[in-house]
Amino acid sequence: MTHLIVRLAEMPQEFPLVRSVRQAVFQIEQGVAPELEFDGRDEQSQHLLAFWDNRPVGTTRIRTLENQSAKVERVAVLLEARGLGIGKALMAKALELLSKQKVPEIQIHAQMQVRDFYKKLGFTPEGEVFSEAGIPHVKMKKQLIPLD
Repeated sequence: MTHLIVRLAEMPQEFPLVRSVRQAVFQIEQGVAPELEFDGRDEQSQHLLAFWDNRPVGTTRIRTLENQSAKVERVAVLLEARGLGIGKALMAKALELLSKQKVPEIQIHAQMQVRDFYKKLGFTPEGEVFSEAGIPHVKMKKQLIPLD
């Protein structure tokens, strides 16, 4: 039986699992330079890990910003595990955690190829397309707590 579990990573001991997924997706598959992918912000962030049959297949990073909003970053699912709902499960868990923490707004920098995925999750594009690590992105936001 195939089984998916998404949970907070136990840091720092599970960071090698986070790193291996991100290296496979961003560095090997997409050609992102290691110094851009591993930018020194991992220690101040929460990380989620997705396990499929006890194998790490996905991850994301959640970082609190100065204005008390949060940024969900580095959403990565291994190529062989795509199409199984793992990205959606990672985002659902991130939204659940941030909602419990009473974070009012979430930001993401979505790669253009997955913009519609985030739109389906309630994120709204904001501003112009820009390049990040040589990949076209768009800033998107989602309100968790209604504005007064």
